[in-house]
Amino acid sequence: MKKILFVIDSLHSGGAEKSLISLLSLFDYEKYQVDLLMFSQNGLYLPLLPKEVNVLDVPAYMQGQTNGVKNLIINRKFKELYLRFRGSIALRNPYRIKKMHGAQISWDWTSKGIDNLTEKYDVAIAYSQGTPTYFVAEKVIANKKICWVNTDYRVAPYNKSFDLEYYEVFDYVTAVSELNKEVFVQEMPIAKGKTNVVYDIISPNLVTSMANDQGGFTDEYDGARILTIGRLVDAKGYDMAIEASYKLKNHGFKHKWYVIGEGQLKESLLAMIRKYELEDTFIFLGTFHNPYVYLKQCDIYVQPSRFEGFGLAIAEAKILERPVVATNFTVIHGQIKDGVNGLIVNMNSDDLFVGVSKVLADSSLREHIRGNLRKESIGTEDEINKVYAMIES
Repeated sequence: MKKILFVIDSLHSGGAEKSLISLLSLFDYEKYQVDLLMFSQNGLYLPLLPKEVNVLDVPAYMQGQTNGVKNLIINRKFKELYLRFRGSIALRNPYRIKKMHGAQISWDWTSKGIDNLTEKYDVAIAYSQGTPTYFVAEKVIANKKICWVNTDYRVAPYNKSFDLEYYEVFDYVTAVSELNKEVFVQEMPIAKGKTNVVYDIISPNLVTSMANDQGGFTDEYDGARILTIGRLVDAKGYDMAIEASYKLKNHGFKHKWYVIGEGQLKESLLAMIRKYELEDTFIFLGTFHNPYVYLKQCDIYVQPSRFEGFGLAIAEAKILERPVVATNFTVIHGQIKDGVNGLIVNMNSDDLFVGVSKVLADSSLREHIRGNLRKESIGTEDEINKVYAMIES
């Protein structure tokens, strides 16, 4: 039985996290022994993890970093204290911030405190760029190493020179769409011969079944419901969504725009909502194990992102035949054909407003989109065979 290691930051809400849960739910545990290492053992999707997966302890150094400085001093953890202090300074250095991704800056110091894993694996898989990729490259002994790239690598602020030595270590690099692959190979030419595509695993039967569960909206609102799903980070474009909602309200469109997600920008986005007096219109719902009941009950799904690796929530909205309005980030054209199964708009609040208002105002357009979505085949369960092929090659 082959021993497989997956590494990911956490199982908090997010496309990569949800994708990993879907993959592990289909995995063949009679053939493979699977370990999972997370840098934080908290997260929305943790209860959905298959019982066959063995969860490893968080590396001791990372566990220690959750303790306060006083605790480190009392326990005479002076090396950890020094690395934490230096890492904190580096993350505040404007020159480094401009040149490197936060995960790269942190790894420069974190790597000095983390021990190598003692277990040897047949295959080690980093299921995200950034820290999981650096960890598998540097701290894991395995016969074969695979890493996932689930972002637009050109737009994401990774320093390519820093990443080069890490991606050289991997036997395979897995992109989550053809465009995602094309962009990555252009930015990282050394990976050209070893980069392939495995689409995020999506099960229409599972999405449809969960969408019929109890729950969903409880506010008895009878106007148009708009929904966006995603972490509250700059890449998701919530600032444009709030401005578009303000324009919709000023033009007389009765609506509520709901958001499922949490993240570091929540307070600044709430301040923006107050500025535009949208407290009763633009609403953060938090996170849920099952967002599909909300997705089924909304009238329009909107993805106002600046960049995506694939856009898993868009595929799920399509399964439930929700009209989608999305900004023109690079990979959107792999899922949406403008005017056919959704709308693609330019990446600004004015055009986002125009696109959303067009769908809200035109019932025949909504039905046209739904009709085309009914004809699509969206399930990707067979993608797991590509994963097995890499493992067995």
